[in-house]
Amino acid sequence: MSAGLAITILILYFLVLVIISIKTSQGADTNSFFTADRQVPWYLVAFGMIGTSISGVTFISVPGAVLNSSFSYFQMVLGFTLGYLFIATVLMPLYYRMNLISIYGYFESRFGWWSYKTASAYFLLSRTLGSAVRLYVAAQVLQIAIYDPLGVPFWLSVLITIGLIYVYTFKGGIKTIVITDTLQTFFLVSAVVLTILLIGKEMNLGLKEMVNTISESAYSQTFFFEGGWADAKNFFKLFFSGAFIAIVMTGMDQDLMQKNLTCKNIGEAQKNMLWFTVVLVFVNLLFLGLGALMYVYADQIGFELPTKTDDFYPLMALKHFGNFDLGTGGVIVSVTFLIGITAATYASSDSALTALTTAFCIDFLNVEKKKESERLKLKNRTHLGFSFVFFVVILLFHAVNSSDLITAIYKIASYTYGPLLGLFAYGIFTKRGVMDKAVPWICIAAPVLTYILVYLIENYTSYKFGFENLLLNGLITMIGLMIFKSSKASPASL
Repeated sequence: MSAGLAITILILYFLVLVIISIKTSQGADTNSFFTADRQVPWYLVAFGMIGTSISGVTFISVPGAVLNSSFSYFQMVLGFTLGYLFIATVLMPLYYRMNLISIYGYFESRFGWWSYKTASAYFLLSRTLGSAVRLYVAAQVLQIAIYDPLGVPFWLSVLITIGLIYVYTFKGGIKTIVITDTLQTFFLVSAVVLTILLIGKEMNLGLKEMVNTISESAYSQTFFFEGGWADAKNFFKLFFSGAFIAIVMTGMDQDLMQKNLTCKNIGEAQKNMLWFTVVLVFVNLLFLGLGALMYVYADQIGFELPTKTDDFYPLMALKHFGNFDLGTGGVIVSVTFLIGITAATYASSDSALTALTTAFCIDFLNVEKKKESERLKLKNRTHLGFSFVFFVVILLFHAVNSSDLITAIYKIASYTYGPLLGLFAYGIFTKRGVMDKAVPWICIAAPVLTYILVYLIENYTSYKFGFENLLLNGLITMIGLMIFKSSKASPASL
């Protein structure tokens, strides 16, 4: 694909988002930015959340990872469904009952000021790091497709990407995002479907034959029960890790929950979560099937596999399909891939930027108690500030990171979301209070102790941690809260 065609696609795509932003932000105030006035239809939220949850990481890494991990990732996806059920039946009713804008406001009434600020600070840290990694994935692809041929350095391309996101989100916020994310989810799913159809056509396979080819390949093994908990692919390890990852990275995360809180009532929000879960499972199956089919196809045509599996889908889409040798179908797949990765980038990053702005404004700047003119000024400054933070963190990550990106994101999450898991679990399932001023120290100590324990266990035993260090982190946090419990009565949440 030529750089000219790629940049034309990006400009047209961006113009569509700007038009949507202008339309949805008419008459918008800070309430529209934070909650969309709680008037968003549940089906828009459900479909749009797919793009936010998938991000550029899943879009690129899941198909590539099939080479070494087969379909084992689907065991974690099944665990997600259990986590989403907990969110719909336990967490969301709590948030709606308390009429929260920032979900971390729960801790102020439950434990106190320090607990509230600590929980929000951990979200700000977790989401900033995680979203920077996701944006970094897509920035690399856009660099290859557009900016390298034009001689544009990586730092400038990242600045352009973040600038575009800022332009269409700074006014409408979540009110704009629920619409743009719906469009972007459609584009990224379309990219996967069209790639599968083109490969099937090149291999002379119908739908049934493609399914048989995937199931008969060496890549299709899904369940791994042997090897015990020491095996990184073990079903029970991945299933339960997936459940808790879903709970903390969706249900205890302002980004995803802010979308749910735009629904009119708890009934619609729960309906949204149900259909979101069903669609997400199906979409992840599409990504895994695409990965298996691409590797089978690559074997047939003698395509040289890249060293990094994360590079496989981009190279196949942009270099192989985009070189015009496969005619119109190849060009269409190449174009839709570029739109898909761009959509995944914006769908994940725009909502993260808005959620970070919301959490900081509500939790630390107390904008709810200020006049609208001052609220607007603080919101705009915060939105710009987090855009700059994204820029700096992505450049730092680009300089030091070399690990598998999905693993990197979940590894970050296991250490920064662990204290949130412990705080929510202690708050919801006990009626005990806690020494509020001790909470920040407990939440700092827990990840440090988790890291030390993981290091000792992995170096002095045969056990290797996957994502279950998230559970260990949450458990240590809970133990700390129990040690520093308060004799003062604390209101129960359930």
